[in-house]
Amino acid sequence: MSNYDDLLNNIPIEEQMPSKDEYAAKKQAEREAVFTLSDSTAIEVLGNAGRFQQYLDMQRQFDRYSVVNALLILAQKPEATRLGSFDYWKSQGGFVKQGQTAISILEPHEYTKEDGTPGIGYNVKKVFDISQIDACKVKVTPTPNYTERQLLAALITKAPMKITGADELPGDLRAMTNSETGEVSVRKGMEFADTFRSLAQELALAELTSGPDTQTDPQFSAYCASYILCKKYGVDTQKFDFTNVPSAFDSVDMDVQMIKSELSQIRDVTDNISVRMAKQLDTLNKAARSHDVR
Repeated sequence: MSNYDDLLNNIPIEEQMPSKDEYAAKKQAEREAVFTLSDSTAIEVLGNAGRFQQYLDMQRQFDRYSVVNALLILAQKPEATRLGSFDYWKSQGGFVKQGQTAISILEPHEYTKEDGTPGIGYNVKKVFDISQIDACKVKVTPTPNYTERQLLAALITKAPMKITGADELPGDLRAMTNSETGEVSVRKGMEFADTFRSLAQELALAELTSGPDTQTDPQFSAYCASYILCKKYGVDTQKFDFTNVPSAFDSVDMDVQMIKSELSQIRDVTDNISVRMAKQLDTLNKAARSHDVR
């Protein structure tokens, strides 16, 4: 005989729902947990060479994401390659596999403060990696292939300083900036990877030292930016070495916000150079498509 006693407790639906204050407290606790995770991950990557390089790889993979979100992805899904919300994947013809745990990142939103001024707040956003998706119907955009000459030209084109080749440079320098003129000189005759790596680092260094913000170690930050750019465009990275990561920041007793600030400057200067390159490479793509049509 069936028992329906559990249905006889007729509690109104509105009484089952959390109150506005309870809901706000829950969301606040969720945000604080996510920020705490980003803080602990920032400290972790600064103190471990392998983890730091993993972070740089993550920032390269998700170059449009903030430092905080790159740290959060690293902490929760270090093998992630492509992220989207439940609704995004559904719109792409994919569905989240059963039993998958969402990745929590932060999404900014504008709001008006009590004094009437605008402010920026953050909501926790749940996303999933493509590895968590039944993605047989999801379209994958092929990565464009560029020649070494095209990549180097894109790195040089529209650079905010003059770049020239030099037969000789002091010591074992492969690239250097003239402190008086701002002109960047690059040693002639090097292999493509050495030329790209050295020039990318020098361009990043020039940007990092041109602003008012003080860098703990601009040389190291420029080195990191060069690494990310090389990874992004398929340039050999075997010569990069991050075993001295902790010592690169020893000059300052850094707190979490200072660590994130340093990582943000690496991200921003990399993005500046990458955006310039992307515009030039996009021009090449359009020209190639136009030629194919003809």
